Amino acid sequence: MSFALDPRLAADTLPVGDLELSRVLLMNDARYPWLILVPRRAGLAEIVDLDAVDRAILIEEVAAASAFVRALPHVDKLNVGALGNVVKQLHVHVLGRAVGDPAWPGPVWGAGEAWPYDSGAAEALIVRARDALIGTAKPAPKTI
Repeated sequence: MSFALDPRLAADTLPVGDLELSRVLLMNDARYPWLILVPRRAGLAEIVDLDAVDRAILIEEVAAASAFVRALPHVDKLNVGALGNVVKQLHVHVLGRAVGDPAWPGPVWGAGEAWPYDSGAAEALIVRARDALIGTAKPAPKTI
């Protein structure tokens, strides 16, 4: 079985690029700076499904994505989580929150409708994320 991105993730996000382990996606919701990391390994649902080496790589990728999001304007708090209640495929949300944002202080899931990015704003954020995260990434290993 080879890696394939869950269709629901593909429909709700914009591609940023690949890190050593994870595909990086931008959630298409301009209310929040929100990256999603999806380890490019087939059949995974939980972090504990990764072997020890890949778990270590994932935590470093989450830390890098978190540093990027935290440095963006108007980010007061980070929310990082791997819920998988709707999309079973293992993925980690790295989400910037601001005091007073549309869902504050509650969770973003189910809090109103997403506001899709306009193409220029999405591309600008994707380029920034690529420069910060992908530009220094090692070549991606072959997915299994």
